Amino acid sequence: MPLKMRLTAITLDCADPVELAAFYREATGFEPHPKSDGDFAGLTREDGLFIGFQRVDDYRAPQWPDRVAPQQVHLDFAVADLDEAERLLLELGAVKPACQPGGDRWRVFLDPAGHPFCLTGGG
Repeated sequence: MPLKMRLTAITLDCADPVELAAFYREATGFEPHPKSDGDFAGLTREDGLFIGFQRVDDYRAPQWPDRVAPQQVHLDFAVADLDEAERLLLELGAVKPACQPGGDRWRVFLDPAGHPFCLTGGG
């Protein structure tokens, strides 16, 4: 029988947890965790999913698509309108790298700490 696990949290390393949490708060609408601080900040969703951001001294951002500093983690988000979501994310400080291996199926972006994340349509 397979082990049944429910995803409860995702944590990203970064140089500035408060700044990265603010980016993802604007992008997702998740609520800030009340105990967030400069060493560890978090966001929660109504169903309990938690995204954490932990300070790492000498943080080294992943390089996309180069593997010199690997992606470390990446998140996938579904959105109703890819073009509108792209516009908003770029305004928030995301970067759209030249390498886009998904064609029309998905788009890759980098958050302000350099973590790659993807958007797909149909959200």
